[in-house]
Amino acid sequence: MLIGVPKEIKNFESRVGMTPANVRELVSRGHSVLVETNAGVGIGRDDAAYVAAGAKIVATAAEVFAQAEMVVKVKEPQPQECKMLRKGQVLFTYLHLAPDPEQARLLKESGCIAIAYETVTDAHGGLPLLAPMSEVAGRMAIQAGARCLENVMGGSGMLLGGVPGVRPAKVVVIGGGVVGANAARMALGMHADVTILDRSIDRLRELDALYGDRLRTVYSNKENLEEHVLNADLVIGAVLIPGAAAPKLITKAMLAKMKKGSVLVDVAIDQGGCFETSKATTHAEPTYIVDGIVHYCVANMPGAVAHTSAYALNNATLPFVVQLADKGWKAALSDNPHLLAGLNIIHGKITYEAVATALKEPYVPASEALKG
Repeated sequence: MLIGVPKEIKNFESRVGMTPANVRELVSRGHSVLVETNAGVGIGRDDAAYVAAGAKIVATAAEVFAQAEMVVKVKEPQPQECKMLRKGQVLFTYLHLAPDPEQARLLKESGCIAIAYETVTDAHGGLPLLAPMSEVAGRMAIQAGARCLENVMGGSGMLLGGVPGVRPAKVVVIGGGVVGANAARMALGMHADVTILDRSIDRLRELDALYGDRLRTVYSNKENLEEHVLNADLVIGAVLIPGAAAPKLITKAMLAKMKKGSVLVDVAIDQGGCFETSKATTHAEPTYIVDGIVHYCVANMPGAVAHTSAYALNNATLPFVVQLADKGWKAALSDNPHLLAGLNIIHGKITYEAVATALKEPYVPASEALKG
């Protein structure tokens, strides 16, 4: 198979769909890889590293899209990239379609086979291609939140961990999944006062067993959520419904009651955000203030640590890229139900139910669409 790797063009996105190591793996299996020039500079790998791994370097993204049978990316294709996709071409990347009807429309019109990293599953019910970036984003959320608490950022002027004689910041993490657990771990490591809310009692038990009385675990309902959010200095939004738009858990009315100078970090912004006042921001202008509350809603947080993120992501995606290349997309999807769960759009049809529901579009089960 001829696999293409374009340079990422989303604002401040420096990750790359395939590292030289992954290129080498594919080439060793008899496949060919086209890489757009300078695609790897953000992770410290130049064109020479890709050539040494067996790739061919091309000058433009247009060449990659025109020639490749499968395009492997990191972030969702931007409109100009969507327009370069063609019928029958495989796109393997993060899509986050639920809050993005324009991207969904363009992908449907292209006739491509769009497989989303974020909905690929594993035998344990996990999301193996989302997990590494969730780990990064969860840890980064605390770094970002600590910075936003500084006066210069509009925050309350609190040091996350406090000092002897002065209390630490109260950190509330909404969601006990991969993002939330990593955020809690980092906040505890910085000696903050940490509470985590989740609707799964089993998950709360796991976290309690792991951290004991260092971490408060609270069942998430409207009353508990409001009580803890209103007393928080830093709130991390870490909720996820696979493929679907994130629920709006903190309303504008609640926001008005929060302490001025408090900080919201919305890690769910890729799926539309879990705060009613959330809107996507960039690494160039990461924050804005509503009712005295600092909002940090960067839509590609892991892109700021591109080296760590790209290698972590590539470690997870390689087995699936190999399957798609070795078997061809149709056989690979037919043979692996976990990879099939990643199929979001094929030949103009939406094949992931949560996406179809969010976009109010017709839904065709992936297995049915594959047969067709």
